[in-house]
Amino acid sequence: MPKQKVGKGETVISLAKKKGFDWRTVWDHGENAELKAKRKDPSLLFETDEIFFPEKQLKEVSKSTDAEHTFKRKGDPCKIKLQLLKLGKPRANEDYTFNVEGTIINGKTDAEGNIEHFISSAAKSAKLILRGGKEEYPVKVGYLDPIEEVVGIQQRLNNLGHNCAESGKLDEKTKAALKKFQADKKLEVTGEIDDATKAKLQSLSK
Repeated sequence: MPKQKVGKGETVISLAKKKGFDWRTVWDHGENAELKAKRKDPSLLFETDEIFFPEKQLKEVSKSTDAEHTFKRKGDPCKIKLQLLKLGKPRANEDYTFNVEGTIINGKTDAEGNIEHFISSAAKSAKLILRGGKEEYPVKVGYLDPIEEVVGIQQRLNNLGHNCAESGKLDEKTKAALKKFQADKKLEVTGEIDDATKAKLQSLSK
């Protein structure tokens, strides 16, 4: 079976679910070893990546016929994580409503302003509602590109308030955003995507 090109916003988890596989079966397949080594995270793929899906096989289980048996289907492992900040400080212990394509989740941020919930792997969008509806923010689900790609760096900078276009190129606006981020985090101010900058962005994007 030929490999399939990944689409924008797709992940190993969402693609596997569409095709009726447990995502681990796909992610751990030998044909995807190179992709797994390159991306490391099944929720972070790039639209030029290619992924292999094996042929489906029936699973047989031997059980006695004179008893009842329970079979548990493996569910979605998807979890969304957000951190709310205001002027660089966590919005701690704040009530919120999270609308994930009609599924309503109410909660309160923790001491660091974090929100964390399991959601369906099929979800593509959500809306975060704060202050009883006075603030509403659209949230794209599954659209964060790998940090190894320039556009992945740009997306993380934008999420942290250091605005730049998601051009996929290290342009002047992106370099300016990198310099501001590096200065804020007390890193060497180079305007380049060095290892220290990438590691810091990665730590703030989990």
